[in-house]
Amino acid sequence: MNELIRGLYAIADTHLLPHQDLGNAVALALLGGASLIQYRDKGQEVKRRYQEAKSLQQICRQHHVPLIINDDTLLAAEIGADGVHLGRDDLALSSARQILGADAIIGVSCYNELARAIAAEQAGADYVAFGRFFPSETKPEAIQASLELLREARKRLKLPIVAIGGITTENASQVIEAGANAVAIIGGLFKSQDIRATAAAYQQRFLSQHLPAPHSF
Repeated sequence: MNELIRGLYAIADTHLLPHQDLGNAVALALLGGASLIQYRDKGQEVKRRYQEAKSLQQICRQHHVPLIINDDTLLAAEIGADGVHLGRDDLALSSARQILGADAIIGVSCYNELARAIAAEQAGADYVAFGRFFPSETKPEAIQASLELLREARKRLKLPIVAIGGITTENASQVIEAGANAVAIIGGLFKSQDIRATAAAYQQRFLSQHLPAPHSF
């Protein structure tokens, strides 16, 4: 199991964060203990996206934390990011692996589909993500996933599991207890008044759980 995929997975979404605030917000999340950062931008401005991703990469490297690029494998390759996160309509995992190499972290969105997660594991994914688990302001129409799905996935999968969607510091313990190795947070972190303190609060939820030891290979 990739032990980097554990704890707070902070998703810096430019739809939520003003571009001028992006770097500072990510730095605060890292100071609060975020274990991974994802850059998520659905815009088409190639130069801006490159500059932002490159800037976040420098910040993440200062904190020795991986930077994952949402959807865009070519951008991840261009800046030398640590990996990419793939959705249903993105590049195939095998193609992303060929482009980014064996050491890249490649995650796959699996929504509420255990079969998709099993296939992703067999194809060499480094982690899978399920959700949404709770009502989400960021993606209110996202597919609903259940805690029972997490429990079943934990029994069936050896790779890390990320839970996403409406997860707060109050309900995070529910998905952690059900088997999530990490929680991916957008608005619950970056809309908070104190990003650093909120990040620390999410991390504390993991420290307070008595989780089983990761699988070893």
